[in-house]
Amino acid sequence: MTLETLLSRWRADVQTAPNISTWRVTPARPAKTAPIPNDLPRPLADALRQRGIKQLYSHQAAAWTHSRAGKNIVLATSTASGKTLAYNLPVLAELSQNPKATALYLFPTKALTQDQLSALSRYPINPLNGTTKQQANVSTATYDGDTPKSRRPAIRENARILLSNPDMLHTGILPHHTKWDGFLANLRYIVIDEMHTYRGVFGSHVANVIRRLKRIANFYGANPQFILTSATIGNPAELAEKLIEAPVELIDEDGAAQGERHFLIYNPPVIDEALGLRKSSLMESIRLAGDLIQKDVQSVVFARSRRAVEIILTQLRENREKRIESSKNSSFSIQNSALIRGYRSGYLPAQRREIEAGLRNGDVRLVVATNALELGIDIGGMGASLLVGYPGGIASTWQQAGRAGRGDAPAAAIFVASPNPLDQFLAHHPEYFFARSPEQALINPDHLLILLNHLRCAAFELPFKEGEGFGRLDAEMLGDFLDFLVAQGELHASRQAYFWMADNYPAAGVSLRSASPENVLLQVHEGGNPRTLGEVDLASATWMVHPRAIYLHEGQQYFVQSLDLAQNVAALIPVALDYYTQPLRQTEITLLSQLAHAAVLGGESAYGELLVSEQVTGFRKRSWETGENLGEEPLDLPPKEFETTGYWLSLSEAITEKLRAAGAWTNDANDYGAHWGEIRAAVRARDGYTCAICGMPESDRQHHVHHKIPFRNFADRDTANRMENLVTLCPSCHRQAEINVRMRSGLAGLATLLGHLAPLYLMTDNRDLGVFSDPAWKAAEGLPSVVLYDQVPAGIGFSQKLFEMQETLLASALQLVRECGCDDGCPSCVGPGGENGSGGKRETVAILRELVG
Repeated sequence: MTLETLLSRWRADVQTAPNISTWRVTPARPAKTAPIPNDLPRPLADALRQRGIKQLYSHQAAAWTHSRAGKNIVLATSTASGKTLAYNLPVLAELSQNPKATALYLFPTKALTQDQLSALSRYPINPLNGTTKQQANVSTATYDGDTPKSRRPAIRENARILLSNPDMLHTGILPHHTKWDGFLANLRYIVIDEMHTYRGVFGSHVANVIRRLKRIANFYGANPQFILTSATIGNPAELAEKLIEAPVELIDEDGAAQGERHFLIYNPPVIDEALGLRKSSLMESIRLAGDLIQKDVQSVVFARSRRAVEIILTQLRENREKRIESSKNSSFSIQNSALIRGYRSGYLPAQRREIEAGLRNGDVRLVVATNALELGIDIGGMGASLLVGYPGGIASTWQQAGRAGRGDAPAAAIFVASPNPLDQFLAHHPEYFFARSPEQALINPDHLLILLNHLRCAAFELPFKEGEGFGRLDAEMLGDFLDFLVAQGELHASRQAYFWMADNYPAAGVSLRSASPENVLLQVHEGGNPRTLGEVDLASATWMVHPRAIYLHEGQQYFVQSLDLAQNVAALIPVALDYYTQPLRQTEITLLSQLAHAAVLGGESAYGELLVSEQVTGFRKRSWETGENLGEEPLDLPPKEFETTGYWLSLSEAITEKLRAAGAWTNDANDYGAHWGEIRAAVRARDGYTCAICGMPESDRQHHVHHKIPFRNFADRDTANRMENLVTLCPSCHRQAEINVRMRSGLAGLATLLGHLAPLYLMTDNRDLGVFSDPAWKAAEGLPSVVLYDQVPAGIGFSQKLFEMQETLLASALQLVRECGCDDGCPSCVGPGGENGSGGKRETVAILRELVG
């Protein structure tokens, strides 16, 4: 069955059609072309014709014209629009005409580097330095952590196009630039592919690596041109200019041909009107993906997390086996398990290359992936792309949707909305998908901690001369930073220059990523020597592979027996259990300094520096079949502390008094009465001084007593304080029980809304922002407050942006919660009501009305 037939079926299917809230069809468009340039070197023009390329797309021609005029360019066109050829042409032309010229290609991942090496090798002749295979292999080479040491000297000596990544440039090339003097002295072009990935902390680091690269290239007498490529973002030219600190020419008119494209927004049906509960987006995605498999439409399914990838993969394979079993005598033919594969970080490189090859040759018919497949790795042209939940950015949405379709063939992208508020906002406001992206990619190369790290690296590479600048940092400001490093004993000032003093080279200790450079090795024990399953980054280990966690890999369950953070090793055994695990976390926030504040309707807002302490305190077991909570267990893991920046909004006493008088405030501390101490003692004695959830006995600190039905739900305290409504809980379990009720207050409903909506206006994932609410936050003099903070050490500028655009954010929040059809809160707005408590929708609306006016 063709894709068109399946789409027709979905239009008529009573289980599917009513839930498609948007079906946007973009007609096929012809290519806008231009002749192959007359000044293109003859061997290169012949190579294009041998590949069947007789004309260029208009944006490729524009890239040629501007680059030949000596301009830096940024290409911001759609996925599979031929950006690779657009930057290869000027580079190959220059290298064919100038026998000493070199070029550096930077890609964000090793996989993309290998993929682009393959693209360069497809030219029938090598216009660089001859036609022998040996010469061609040396003239174009990858240089990353996987490059054998035996090949590295020959690459340094002979490479003319070097394909690498920012991490290798940072640690493996720039600190050893004297070995690359010939390459760097003749460096003519620097290509930065997938530029939009260089945002936040990573992008701020990369901008400083580019500063160091330009500085060293200038030292050897080179002044290279830049060609950058990007997915659709709101500020491609601005981001490019911040990365390279030079003017760029923006090319964003896409001239590539495109077949008919279908973009569907599927919103799972509501199964409980009062609670606003929808059918699981995960299960509905599995059903739709099953249709694609059954009709043999090659597809990619994008999930938000590694766990979701494994859940979907497991369910699709089980469903496929059931269909095979029930249709042995039918025409159903998809019976090879390799036809359905997973793809995510944590898989070994060889396994990922095998899956990529299977997608290209058609052996793999459906792949379930995280955003690891979002970038431009060549996986062929998929018939459909299914997005399970909002990817966290409009640019990412179009990148993932663009993995389906190539050339004139029709394709479909299906976005399955999850219940979270941002997904529901977009499901009801599809114009955000189809209008110009509101997202801004933010970087801050002058972030103090990041900048100081790279000044150390740069000083090791070349001494700083007095009066020298660093990128856009002028000599005076740079001098202040260098003097600070002198005072720290890291630099030595002598003869009007600053020299590196330490024995070690600093780049080895500086990670470009927000995560730790260290990884935790996953070892499976099945008798005999353990085998390596994969790895996770150190920052994720405490919540992904904590002791007794269920870890999923290619659909197989593994039980984590132990996590050794001293040796960075987790021990796992394969299991088949009927539950999965979810970590439970606790957050505490302390104010370090306030950078700015402003009065707002109903209170005040500010942003500043914060100390955040996060700890995984336990985990919850959930049934695979029903999602039911099967119990909770405590964990004793070290907290993670980091300094960052945050934005906060505090409500004034006048507003809280007004809300309290209107019955729209439930954040006040409860008055349990004069006899509460006696009641607590009686309940603890009745329960044997042990926690009713985890069984932990009291030690030197008394356990807590918790109201099963919230205290504020009763008209009088005597009824609320009946023994049958009280239970003994340890502090950790009590925190989790309280969250179930507190999150339904108006204040926490506001926090939920803002935390989910903020990524719409920032080019970031909601996991990059932490959310915290406190009815009496000490840092705000005891006022009720909501805090949004950067989830990366030292922050990256999100909080300042939120502070500047808070009016827009609050107005969008009020619009979303008003439009939601639930009675008293649901996952699509302020969060659902607690199992034993009421929701907070009415309170949240009341707060927002005061804040918006």
